[in-house]
Amino acid sequence: MMSLAELFVTPLGWVLRGKHSDPSLSVQFAPQLAADGVLSVSSPSFGDGGAIPRKHSGIGRGQNVSPGFEWTGAPDGTRQLLLIVEDVDAPLTRPIVHTIALLEPDETGIREGALTPGNLAVHYVPAFRGWIAYQGPRPLPGHGLHHYGFHLYALDTELDANSIADLDQLLPLVAGHVLASGVLNGTQKS
Repeated sequence: MMSLAELFVTPLGWVLRGKHSDPSLSVQFAPQLAADGVLSVSSPSFGDGGAIPRKHSGIGRGQNVSPGFEWTGAPDGTRQLLLIVEDVDAPLTRPIVHTIALLEPDETGIREGALTPGNLAVHYVPAFRGWIAYQGPRPLPGHGLHHYGFHLYALDTELDANSIADLDQLLPLVAGHVLASGVLNGTQKS
């Protein structure tokens, strides 16, 4: 069921249906995040390329509960994991980065709902508009199908999230330190 706010902005979504961010600006193609190794990333909440359940949607659309994630393939020497969640179909120049989180390297997964500010095993770098913690999918109503990438990177260094202002400041810090990467893709229709 659509909220009153969603009904109000749906005509704007219709008008912007043909406008999407430049896919070449996705973190997937950032040279600073290039890696030789491969991480396998999955979720018990949705399959790769599948629909992301609405409870994992952002406030105003869903309950903003982070999906659970599992991964394998973190190489020896991994000191930290970097998770970046982005919407590559946003009607802006660049994809919207919803979440940037630094995770403990000894984990092989994270439970559903764990990407919260109170979880001491997760440290956040401010994402789009300074968002901290998990910010779930929230495609512009009427805009159509949006694709979300849950990108995971194994780093051979430890970063201090408190000293990083945003993605642009993060990228040079990880250049040359990414051992392996993987992505889980999901969709959500507005």
